[in-house]
Amino acid sequence: MSGWLGSYSFRCQPVDYSNSPMALRMASTCWWYYFSKFTEFFDTLFFILRKKNEHVSTLHVIHHGCMPMSVWFGVKFAPGGHSTFFALLNTFVHIVMYFYYMVAALGPSYQKYIWWKKYLTSMQMIQFVLIMSHQFQLLFTECDYPKGFMVWIAFHGLLFLFLFSDFYRTRYTNEKRPNQGACMVCVPRVLSLACPLT
Repeated sequence: MSGWLGSYSFRCQPVDYSNSPMALRMASTCWWYYFSKFTEFFDTLFFILRKKNEHVSTLHVIHHGCMPMSVWFGVKFAPGGHSTFFALLNTFVHIVMYFYYMVAALGPSYQKYIWWKKYLTSMQMIQFVLIMSHQFQLLFTECDYPKGFMVWIAFHGLLFLFLFSDFYRTRYTNEKRPNQGACMVCVPRVLSLACPLT
């Protein structure tokens, strides 16, 4: 947030490769965001330890599998600038999501307080639309920001929008499919032989 609530421009924010205090602060913020992608593996571990293998979906595996590598490229070659907008949005959504997980973990007596799971998924999808819009605007704006990162981040937004939309459709509408949606297939069959084959 050190840039987006201050001097950063939503229309075009080049990467500052200097040693200025702001550039170093943004590079440090990017590093901490990268580090947070590894802490997110803990929810996968907890799902497995609690034998909740149905939560380890294709969506989950793709998301947690590709994000650390993708963010590493950003930290290495573009630490700051336009792409940090997606990290800011993603961090906010993850704070809300892990709050949901915390309340859910408190037990059945707290289930009445987490009626908003469907809206959390909607918030995640809105996040991806905002990320794609923010990145794709660079196609129409002259900006000294690496176009490859713009395409890469927008592609991630599109991929995750598709996966989360499929999850939403499968979970919250009547549009059920035999395999419970592309996102709900039991990917790591090694984890549980109880996953149904369809």
